[in-house]
Amino acid sequence: MKRKSLAGNACPIARTLDLIGDWWSLLIIRDALEGISRFSDFEKSLEIAKNMLSTRLKGLVERDILRLVPASDGSAYKEYVLTEKGRALQTVIVALSQWGGEFMFEPGESGSVMVDAQKRKPIRKLELLSADGRQLAPEDIATTSTAY
Repeated sequence: MKRKSLAGNACPIARTLDLIGDWWSLLIIRDALEGISRFSDFEKSLEIAKNMLSTRLKGLVERDILRLVPASDGSAYKEYVLTEKGRALQTVIVALSQWGGEFMFEPGESGSVMVDAQKRKPIRKLELLSADGRQLAPEDIATTSTAY
């Protein structure tokens, strides 16, 4: 069954999911944010089939999330690096990590946590704040039409 494109949808969430909504793409972005840049390293980290990884990487390059550059060590290899658009997804990855850490593990079960690389302390939980600084709950948020 062919997937329906959401690229023209009025909802920015739908458009974003159309672009990066499969788990492999998000895991590739997670790994790229952690410094992985070579095909073989993505393959090893994700334990993904080469053809699936190749398809996902190609799509992320076509959508300007990653770009392919010469290897930083001067070898004949190519590396995948995040574009500004790709780096901006870090907030999404952090939000998913924090939500998963809170709701997807049993008490005492081992997992991972994102930390400040300099201080080695867990980063503060993301919050939704109004323009005047108030913390917002789901019932405090509405959707309206706008022109971007």
